[in-house]
Amino acid sequence: MSRNIGAELHMPAKPSARQLITAAPKRLLRQSSYWALISGALWPVQAGIIAWVIAQWATGHLGTGAWAAAGAFAALGIGRGWADRMGARRAFAAADQVIAEQRRLLLDRETLRMDGRASSADLAALLSEKLAMVSPYISRYTPAMSRTAVLPTLYLACTFYVSWIAGLILVVAGPLIPVFMALVGMAAKEASERQMAQIGDMNALLIDRIAALPDILLLNAADRSRADFADKAEGLRKRTMAVLRVAFLSSTVLELFAAIGVAMVAVYTGFSLLGEITIGAWATPLTLGEGVFILLLAPEFFQPLRDLASAWHDKASADAVSAELQALEAAETPPVLGHGAPASRLEGPARLEMTGVSLTRGGVSRALPDLAVEPGESVALKGPSGVGKSTMLDLAAGLLRPESGEIRVAGQPLDDETADGWRARLAFVPQSVHVPDVTLRDFLDPHRSGADMTVALARARATGIVDALPEGLETRLGETGAGVSGGEARRLLLARAFLSGAEVILADEPTADLDRATAAEITAALADLRASGCTVIVATHDPVLCAAMDRVVELEGAA
Repeated sequence: MSRNIGAELHMPAKPSARQLITAAPKRLLRQSSYWALISGALWPVQAGIIAWVIAQWATGHLGTGAWAAAGAFAALGIGRGWADRMGARRAFAAADQVIAEQRRLLLDRETLRMDGRASSADLAALLSEKLAMVSPYISRYTPAMSRTAVLPTLYLACTFYVSWIAGLILVVAGPLIPVFMALVGMAAKEASERQMAQIGDMNALLIDRIAALPDILLLNAADRSRADFADKAEGLRKRTMAVLRVAFLSSTVLELFAAIGVAMVAVYTGFSLLGEITIGAWATPLTLGEGVFILLLAPEFFQPLRDLASAWHDKASADAVSAELQALEAAETPPVLGHGAPASRLEGPARLEMTGVSLTRGGVSRALPDLAVEPGESVALKGPSGVGKSTMLDLAAGLLRPESGEIRVAGQPLDDETADGWRARLAFVPQSVHVPDVTLRDFLDPHRSGADMTVALARARATGIVDALPEGLETRLGETGAGVSGGEARRLLLARAFLSGAEVILADEPTADLDRATAAEITAALADLRASGCTVIVATHDPVLCAAMDRVVELEGAA
C-alpha cells in the first residue's frame, strides 16, 4: 500500500516550504507585502481622524472640519481597499506560479527516472491535491508574516506615543500569541503529515481498484472493495478533521488572548477618562481623543498576529508537501541519460559498443560482458533471469547510467548530449506495452508523418489486429491496451518501428508468454526488420528467436 513519499525516501534536513519559492514569485510576494504594509500603515491615520472628530464633537468645536475629515477618511479607506486588492492579486499570482513551476519540475524529473520508488498514485496525489495546499501558505501565510514583522511595531510605537501604560499592556499581551503559535505549530505539522499520508493511500487504492475492476467483478468482490473505500474515506475524514480541529482550537485561544489585551487597554482608558487613573499619559492626563485613538489601535495591534495564527496550519501543510518534494529530489535513483527533448538523429553508423560496463541495480552489482554490434546485425542476448539482459538493453537505449566502463553509439560516447539523438534512431519494444490515451493511428505515427500504415502493419503481421478493432485505426486502446493481447501490442509496436524508420530495434523478451503461432509472427517481423537493414538486439530465452538472429551472446550467472 502507498505511503507518504517522504516517509519512504530519504528525508532532507529541516524541509521548509520557503524553499519552493523561486525568484519570480519572490518578486510578486515582495510587492504583495509592500501593498499590505501600505494598507496597514494607513490605519493609524484613519484612527487619528476618528479620534479627532469624536474629541471635537464632544467639546462642541466640530464645525465645518467634519466634512474635510470625512472626505479624508473615505479617501484613506478607498486607498486601503485598493492596496489590499493589489496585494492579494500578487500573492495569488505568486502561488499559481510556484505550483505550476513545481508541477513542471516534478514531471520533468520523474519522467526521466526508470525505477523511482514513488508510485504513480503518490505522484498523482502530490501533483494534484497536495501541491494545491501550497497556495494558502503563499497567498495567506507569507503576507501575514510580513505584516506581523512590521505593523504591530508601528501600532505599538503610536500607542507608546500617547500612553506608556497602554503600550506596556500590549507588550505583555502580544508575545503570548507567538509562544502559543509555536506550541500549536508542532501539533499542526504532525496532523498535516498524517493527512498527506492518508491522501496518498486513498489515491493508491483508487488507482489499484480501477486497474483491477474486471477481476473484482469476476471474483464478486465489489462489496469488499466498497468497504475498503469506505474505510479509507473515513480515515481521510478523521485526518482532515484533526487538522481543522487544531486550526480552530488555535484560533479560539488566540482570539481569547487578543480579547484580553484589548479589554485591558479599554479598562485602563475608561478609568483614565473617569479620573481614577492619572498616570500613564506622559505629562498630561489622557484625553478623550487620545483614549479613542489607542482603543482603535489595540485591536489592529493584534490583527496581524491573529491573521498569522489562522494561517499557521497552512504553513504546516506546505512544509509537509515541501518535505515530500525534497525527498523525491534527493532520491538516489539515477535519471535517464539526455534531456528528454526532441532531437535530430545522431549522425554516424548505427554501431553499438559496450566496454567494461558495470552498475548496481536493484541492490545487485553487475559486471556486464563487452558487446559490439555492427550496423544491420541482429544479436540475441540469452541467459537466465536476473543475469542482466534487460539491463543491457536499458543501457543501450540510454535509460540507465553505467557506474563504470564506456558505451559508444554511432562512434560517439553515449552521454547526456548524444542520448536524445541516439534514441531518435531506435525503437524499443518492452515486454509490457504501455499505450497512451490516443487513437491507434496517433500511437503508430506520433509525429503525424502521413506515412502509409498498410505496408507497415503488413510487415509487422498486424493487419488483422487493426481489422478486428471496432473503430480500426481510430480506436483508443487505453492505458491497459484493452482489446488487444500482449503479443498483439508488441506487433503494433513493431509496426510503429517500421513507420518511424528506426535503424536500431531493441526488444525485451518479445516472444515471452506467447503461444507458438504469435511468437512465430513476432520472430518473422523482427527478421523482416533485420532484412530491411535495421540493427536488431533482443533479450530472450526463446531458442527459436535466437536461431533467427545472426549471433547469440550468452550471459551466464548474475555477477
